[in-house]
Amino acid sequence: MVTYKIDEVAKQSGLTKRTIRYYEEIGLLPSPRRSEGNMRLYTQEDVDLLKKIVSAKEVLGFSLQELQRYMSTAEMLKGQREEYREHTDHLQPAERRAMLVDMEITLNEQLEMMEEKINSIRMLQTELEKLRARVRERKALLDEELGSDLS
Repeated sequence: MVTYKIDEVAKQSGLTKRTIRYYEEIGLLPSPRRSEGNMRLYTQEDVDLLKKIVSAKEVLGFSLQELQRYMSTAEMLKGQREEYREHTDHLQPAERRAMLVDMEITLNEQLEMMEEKINSIRMLQTELEKLRARVRERKALLDEELGSDLS
């Protein structure tokens, strides 16, 4: 198994070493294995998880608290999907359906979080569009006033 030191993980994820350690401290990133010299050893899975965290933070604009909730549901969904794949051949249709219902609930939670963020962005956009309209109206009035002053 390939392992990476924190410097390499920082380069790959675009985060600082301090941020990576902080994400570990608050539980966003699981504690990595340690070398005999107590150096953190990260896996490719850790790097991929950090990239997902960065993406959720940048693209969705999640706060740390929202990130923790989002990543928790993402991890739950991952486990549900793995369990479904492993056991799907051995389960009755009703049991498989129940597993799919659980996955749907988890997906709905993630989608609701995204929708909340999108709605917040839309509200801000609407406010800015209204302000721009008022600025344009006032600018037009001043243009008329300036035009009549020049005559």
